[in-house]
Amino acid sequence: MPIYTYHCDHCGIQFERKQKFSDEPLRVCPECQEEALRKVYQPVGIVFKGSGFYSTDNRSPSGMGSASRSSKKDDDSGDSSTSDSKKDSD
Repeated sequence: MPIYTYHCDHCGIQFERKQKFSDEPLRVCPECQEEALRKVYQPVGIVFKGSGFYSTDNRSPSGMGSASRSSKKDDDSGDSSTSDSKKDSD
């Protein structure tokens, strides 16, 4: 069951109430008995745990490390063969 935060525009009180999804939102303030309540929507914090998430799913430099290293190895091996052929022709 989610916890909703309410704020009264008349008296300024802020409180939390545990309600079902199907429950009607509260309208009357428990302090001043005015019909001035509104829900306060707050951002939800999301935490991704695990070592594999960032290295496989995120396109950051940390996730690109292994791919760039393997392409460098290919480039290095290609450069050495061309330099050897230059030595042979000289």
